[in-house]
Amino acid sequence: MTFASLGLIDPLLQALVTLGYQTPTPVQTQAIPAVLAGRDLMAAAQTGTGKTAGFALPLLQRMVMTGPQVDSNMVRVLVLVPTRELAEQVHESFKAYGGHLPLRTAVAYGGVSINPQMMKLRKGLDVLVATPGRLLDLYRQNALHFDQLQTLVLDEADRVLDLGFAEELGAIITALPKKRQTLLFSATFSEPIRALAKVLLNKPLTVEVSPRNTTVKAIRQWVITVDKKRKAELFMHLLKKRRWGQVLVFVKTRKGVEQLVSSLVAQGISADSIHGDKPQPARLRALDRFKAGEVKILVATDVAARGLDIEDLPMVVHFDLPIVAEDYIHRTGRTGRAGATGEAVSLVGADEVELLAAIETLTRQVLKRIDEPGFAPEHRVPDTNGLGQVIKKPKKPKTKKMYFGAGAHKP
Repeated sequence: MTFASLGLIDPLLQALVTLGYQTPTPVQTQAIPAVLAGRDLMAAAQTGTGKTAGFALPLLQRMVMTGPQVDSNMVRVLVLVPTRELAEQVHESFKAYGGHLPLRTAVAYGGVSINPQMMKLRKGLDVLVATPGRLLDLYRQNALHFDQLQTLVLDEADRVLDLGFAEELGAIITALPKKRQTLLFSATFSEPIRALAKVLLNKPLTVEVSPRNTTVKAIRQWVITVDKKRKAELFMHLLKKRRWGQVLVFVKTRKGVEQLVSSLVAQGISADSIHGDKPQPARLRALDRFKAGEVKILVATDVAARGLDIEDLPMVVHFDLPIVAEDYIHRTGRTGRAGATGEAVSLVGADEVELLAAIETLTRQVLKRIDEPGFAPEHRVPDTNGLGQVIKKPKKPKTKKMYFGAGAHKP
């Protein structure tokens, strides 16, 4: 199977050659012909399997082949994504794939000035990649109209709902023309997303190129149990002992992120952070420094679990387990991309055992536990069985005490 055999035109094939793409992935093989044919699509595939090219390539071709020229403040393809980072990544992909095509694209998200985004919309856009909140701002300020909309793409659709965008998504859907092509792409599909698909999609083709809710097999995953108060100390120890190179670390809170970065910097280790309190330019700078190898450790909240496309990332560390089990899949998917190998280690305290059990149930595996000498937890982390259950050790039966008082005789 080749990209040419999927019916893609020469300008797109030239771009793929330049980018080093050789053969289509399974999701691309199934999605590209369906999207070219104008079908609605619901596709589930693991992170790093080429979902973006699966919809971007055929949509770019359809726009070039069908027209019409887009009018002022109009958009032909709307791609909704949950985070700023993913918006930038998807937009860059559209630009790279469409480098030889006369199409206009733009990206819109909050945390930066809205004025430049409004200026780009004045000329009309073939593709707009946007987060839900900023998209509604543009629509409500009359900077964006949907009369010429042909296709809606919901990328990482489950995360759009997880981040609380259900109300915004409903308002956006109401404003869109009913006659359109709709595509849902995600690494996982929760039951609410499947219910949403029944409402949004018209006789969709369903593509699942891997089992639901699984992590990439090429990623070695393991757990170290440790007391919560010693996690930072354990991470420093592992970093030096195992001679880890670049590491992406996930921490539950913004405060926790900055505390770990401060500890690393104090030890002379180059580190930076990404979280919701940082302005978008600062977040992009941190990511660029990490990609360029200027920073060894990038510490992030779950805002970075999706949308970070980092080539050859060898290690992901779950300093804290995620509250939502599905986020474990997306965090872990930052490594082992496009068939590469990788490692994902979770530092788990006794207070996180229920979260661990939920992750193991979702991913259908019991994560291997490895003890680190010198860090055995005082508060034991109970075993789990992969079925969402925590195995508690039975209490020892109480032994009846004998009283030997004055005049009593021992048996």
